[in-house]
Amino acid sequence: MAGNVWVLAEQWRGEVSEITYEVLALGSELAMALGVKLQAVLLGHRMESLAETLGKADGVLYVDHAALEEPTAEAQGAALSQLVKEGQPHSVLIPLTNVSLGVEALIAAELQLPVVNFCEDLRVVERRLQARCLLYGGKMEVLVRALREPVIFGIPPGTRPAEKGRAARVPALEEVAVTFPEAPAVRFTKYIEPEAGDVDITKQDVLVAVGRGIQTQDNIALAEELAQALGGAVCGSRPVIDQGWLPLSRQVGKSGLTVKPKLYIAAGVSGAPEHVEGMKNASLIIAINTDPHAPIFSLAHYGIAEDVLEVLPALTEEVHKAIRKKAG
Repeated sequence: MAGNVWVLAEQWRGEVSEITYEVLALGSELAMALGVKLQAVLLGHRMESLAETLGKADGVLYVDHAALEEPTAEAQGAALSQLVKEGQPHSVLIPLTNVSLGVEALIAAELQLPVVNFCEDLRVVERRLQARCLLYGGKMEVLVRALREPVIFGIPPGTRPAEKGRAARVPALEEVAVTFPEAPAVRFTKYIEPEAGDVDITKQDVLVAVGRGIQTQDNIALAEELAQALGGAVCGSRPVIDQGWLPLSRQVGKSGLTVKPKLYIAAGVSGAPEHVEGMKNASLIIAINTDPHAPIFSLAHYGIAEDVLEVLPALTEEVHKAIRKKAG
């Protein structure tokens, strides 16, 4: 185990998360460049069958314990800290999602190891890993090189295509044991399910996202009219969800859902890194914002620096015209 590249295989509700395969693809590149093995770390309870889906790794370290049945940062951090201390990997890649966020910090604090978060990319430079990271809410991009190992890296979604992290082979499974405190400080209670009947925005081809620029809840109707004309759905950034203007199931971003529609219209969305992480892989992004320097424009394929309250009705009318023309 010593000197290898490790990837935490994120599992949630009995399934391996999509980001796991993205991080495995990145980890495979690094392991090959370093001339070491790639190992996946699977934490769960009665979930050894999930290891069969991690064929990109040379092997899987599996911890089976009731405390890991539902993922919490505390339980995963405790298990991984023990494994890292004993196994001394070269580096550990942790997915950064709502499920695993915080695990990287707990390991680093427990073992006094360097941790590098929000790594958009990793490369091997002079036998050390160099990370390209976002700092200060995405306002600054920096290159970071850890000077000692092991080093913990937090990897957000979208660093590599998930398809590159899948393989048909079944990796070797090694079961390892760890200990847990009898009375953990954090315990899983229950899942809060989205409202019945709401749309699944992760399966929509067209999304119209609203941000602070929509101004009031009543104005969301403008986005809904456009989304209906395009055959899509409305979603929102966290400020809109926090206001209660849309349900939590419509939130896009690091603390919400990751979406990959064919068309994403960002209406009054500034483009904060937390939101961008959830939609940056859309095939076509159109941004509408009165601020021509808004970060969303650096990501968008097309941009409109105008008032969203004027642009949305105009776009809806043009869509209806196109539909009528096609029908006639």
